[in-house]
Amino acid sequence: MESIGEFFKQVRETKGLTIDEVAAKTRIRTDFVKALEDGNFAKLPDQVFARGFVRSYARSLGLDEEDAIHRFVQSAGAFYDKQIERERLKVRQAEEERKRQSNRKAVAVAIGIAIFTLIFLLSREQSSLLVRRSSSDLPASSSKRTIQPAQETQAVPPPSPQAEAVPPSAPKAKSGESPLVPAKTGAGNTVGPVAGAVPLTSSMPESTTPAPSSLGSDGPLGGISLEGTGATDGQLVLDLEATELSWVVVQIDGGSPQEALLRPGEKGRWKGQDQFVLTLGNAGGVKAELNGKPQKPFGPSGKVARDIVVKR
Repeated sequence: MESIGEFFKQVRETKGLTIDEVAAKTRIRTDFVKALEDGNFAKLPDQVFARGFVRSYARSLGLDEEDAIHRFVQSAGAFYDKQIERERLKVRQAEEERKRQSNRKAVAVAIGIAIFTLIFLLSREQSSLLVRRSSSDLPASSSKRTIQPAQETQAVPPPSPQAEAVPPSAPKAKSGESPLVPAKTGAGNTVGPVAGAVPLTSSMPESTTPAPSSLGSDGPLGGISLEGTGATDGQLVLDLEATELSWVVVQIDGGSPQEALLRPGEKGRWKGQDQFVLTLGNAGGVKAELNGKPQKPFGPSGKVARDIVVKR
């Protein structure tokens, strides 16, 4: 069977019509009429519009429309089938491309979440390590310094000749009173009795000089004066009273540090000329007075306070 284009062309030429006359009669563009006769279906619109052109062309030539449609299907069927397949292929490719893009986005989001989670976990672990390290360093330092005074207070220099010279007429302490047994140490300081809370002033006469005893150098308050004597002109007197167990280090006028462990209720006194530099193992457990004037608290209970300067 001849193609639909050749069939229309033969009938048109037999009736003596031109392409322009057919186009004017059918109201179809001239290039579409020529493409239909030439079998160039690629230049025609979609298959639905092409079928309408075939019906109009056959009607203008007085031909059977159904026969013309049958010829058109026979001639252009393979072309439109391929076109439909190409359209389906394009749709499938577009769908696959869309899926690939969606997968890329999902993978990118998952990678971003994984990286963020890893960074968060690492920073949290680092913070916890720093907290544990700082908390472990502080007790270790405090315990090391707390043990050190107990070892150093055992080595007490021998009493000076002034302390050994005791007047023979020194009266004895009355019964029921705790005698003061000071022992001379470096920097002009003395040490008082160890056991129990000792009052700052004694009940003995001021002119009495207590006899030396070995108990004054064995306690944790070695190097601390518990006497009730006040400050002379131009002299600084530092009084410390422990409300809680506290380790103290006192450096007088740039001299050698003196360390001691004060128990609750115990008091210590140091004398100097310019200033005192304190280190407290329990800042909130110690009350201080300078020449009888109360000082501000050095910190909360349990906190280590270092290099505290107390001066005029």
